[in-house]
Amino acid sequence: MSEQTPPPHPADPVAHVVLYQPEIPQNTGNIGRTCVAVGAKLWIVRPASFDFSDKRVRRAGLDYWKHLDLQAVDQWSDLVDALPPRRMFFFSRFATRSIWDEHFQHGDSFVFGRETSGLPREIVGPDHPHALRVPTTGNVRSLNLATTVGIVLMEQQRQLIAGSSSAR
Repeated sequence: MSEQTPPPHPADPVAHVVLYQPEIPQNTGNIGRTCVAVGAKLWIVRPASFDFSDKRVRRAGLDYWKHLDLQAVDQWSDLVDALPPRRMFFFSRFATRSIWDEHFQHGDSFVFGRETSGLPREIVGPDHPHALRVPTTGNVRSLNLATTVGIVLMEQQRQLIAGSSSAR
């Protein structure tokens, strides 16, 4: 993705959250709720390991699910064609760069892999310049997917708010 992209329209989603072949409906429901909370669009790259009408997805998203901007695509190439031309970041516990090393912008895309296996190396390797991780101690293998998405979206929000207040 080009760093020279046009500025986002104010009505555009603040972020695009991509779940690559999600496996746990409760995670997806919680991520959907977080997307609604910040004004992000949720993208699902199929196959998912569950049906989106699954009551566990709706229960985790509570009554917010009806407000979710959700789009599902059948494969990775469909997602790449459908996403707006903005920056794309890939999250992996193996990435060499931390989210604290990046300055996020309105309209960025955040791509998260499967709960059990992450993103395939065909999509991104750990040394890719846009591969990022949420730092943790060595005492845990990884964070829950919904927690990780929440951290990333809230860090983006923090940066956007800090940037807009410093521009005044």
